[in-house]
Amino acid sequence: MMTAMGKRKHIKKTHAREEQYIDLGEMTFDDEAVGALAGSSVKVAEIYRFEDLKNLTKLLYEGHTVMIDYTSISNDDLALRRIISELQSVAEDTNGDVAGVGKNILLATSNGLKIDRNKIRGSY
Repeated sequence: MMTAMGKRKHIKKTHAREEQYIDLGEMTFDDEAVGALAGSSVKVAEIYRFEDLKNLTKLLYEGHTVMIDYTSISNDDLALRRIISELQSVAEDTNGDVAGVGKNILLATSNGLKIDRNKIRGSY
């Protein structure tokens, strides 16, 4: 700072007090689902008949995402409709989603995870 005579006035420095840091990794909030997705993973499965669905629905109820290859029953329309109906019911129970993502691939999610139906395409 300059005074009227053009001389600088020295500002007395104070010693900085020791600052405390907050570890954001340890913080939790009331509206945050703590550990909701902890331990969940994407499982890949093949299904050969409707009865194989029992193990897959168990995985969905545990919070996992399941990618299902149904090539072996793709010609059996009745079994396929039953499987999709059951998966949709489980997805509704677990706040998840079910979608076809390939020719013979279904993706089933849980824990509020939604599937975006829009494909991301590369540029030419």
